[in-house]
Amino acid sequence: MNAPYLRDADAIYAQSFATIRAETDLSRFPAALQPVVVRMIHACGMTEIAEDIGWGGEVVAAASAALRRGAPVLCDCEAVRAGISRRYLPAETELLVTLAEPEVANLAQSLKTTRSAAAVTLWRDRLDGAMVVIGNAPTALFQLLDMLATGAPQPAAIIAAPVGFVGATESKAALVAQSHDVPFVTLLGRRGGSAIAAAALNAIAIEAAA
Repeated sequence: MNAPYLRDADAIYAQSFATIRAETDLSRFPAALQPVVVRMIHACGMTEIAEDIGWGGEVVAAASAALRRGAPVLCDCEAVRAGISRRYLPAETELLVTLAEPEVANLAQSLKTTRSAAAVTLWRDRLDGAMVVIGNAPTALFQLLDMLATGAPQPAAIIAAPVGFVGATESKAALVAQSHDVPFVTLLGRRGGSAIAAAALNAIAIEAAA
């Protein structure tokens, strides 16, 4: 016979979040940001990432306002888009991924960069006041920062959790150093991923929809 286990979804969520709060020191985070941190931890099962979560500006307020007005959510990959819960977003909200656009491969070749970075260049006309969620490619974050440095429209806020052994640490450090006054939340270092980035967006969306 299988060992007994908790089956009620609401009870599982409640116990999970209670465990995270009991095992994590959230005191350094503003009250508005704490639910975001909790959901980021919940997405990966590692309470220790709290030590490496950084932010700038009033990121929750800025992101919430953008989501309430139906601003587009620009995602660096399909996994981020798939992880976002539409039920907390206005019906008109567009979750945009440009990575598979036909021109991206040739654009990457001409710019001598990755497809992920080339895809971000297609965001320019949608950036103004948008939400940006990057959960995969460090080069996508580097490209976004380069665009902002050269006068691209500013998004409302940036959620950045690109992951990996090449460029992830550096891209997020660059965000902290030169966010161009755009509010942000990020997971510093090598760790990250689409689930963590989407979880951060979902946490803000839940609060914005309440």
